[in-house]
Amino acid sequence: MAAAKILAVDDDPKILKILRHCLEKEGFQVAAAADGEAAVKAAKLDRPDLVILDLMLPKLNGLDVCKRLSAEAEDLPIIILSAKGDELDRIVGLRMGVDDYVAKPFSPTELVLRVRAVLRRANRSQARPEENPIACGDITIDSRTRTVTVRSQPVILTGKEFDMLFLLMSHSQQVFTRIQLLNKIWHSDYQGDENTVTVHIRRLREKIEPDPSQPCYIQTVWGVGYKFSCSGT
Repeated sequence: MAAAKILAVDDDPKILKILRHCLEKEGFQVAAAADGEAAVKAAKLDRPDLVILDLMLPKLNGLDVCKRLSAEAEDLPIIILSAKGDELDRIVGLRMGVDDYVAKPFSPTELVLRVRAVLRRANRSQARPEENPIACGDITIDSRTRTVTVRSQPVILTGKEFDMLFLLMSHSQQVFTRIQLLNKIWHSDYQGDENTVTVHIRRLREKIEPDPSQPCYIQTVWGVGYKFSCSGT
């Protein structure tokens, strides 16, 4: 099996050297970029399996890079690596659909473990057995093509948004707690909190609900969690 390709993006040459050393030591192929524009070009050229992305970048900041990469390949796993460690930056990153967030200074050993965990989740997602499309109300989801249509119009979801919607729709009316969703979508490898689920539910509602402020499909079961209602009632 070919080694996974990692694109490391940071404007600090010392950080890039550390990333290249620890990742290549573990058998990964590593490409590097020192600014946002170079990162977008490298991603198109090298087609990496995962991106490690700093937020504070010259020419194009990390969040803008994330938007462009996700637009090009919505299932591309991204790990944010940044000295900006406050809660706002973390939430913004999660709203962008990134797969993990590691604050500097970081442990190279821990980073490698997180890279492996994210790649495992991505591989499990791609390895799902074929299933027939599921249609509920105005929404149709197809796990084979990983596509979603709402009122006959295609809707672009991130990888995690798709996984969460597919889980909810394939278990219509079943109530999932935030912890259950966190474990099923991110699995036990992810070191996050329940707010991650809340953010993704909000983003999903913005994309599929007729009125996100009064959701009829993804419903909140107060004090418990969420469920998907095909009838919208």
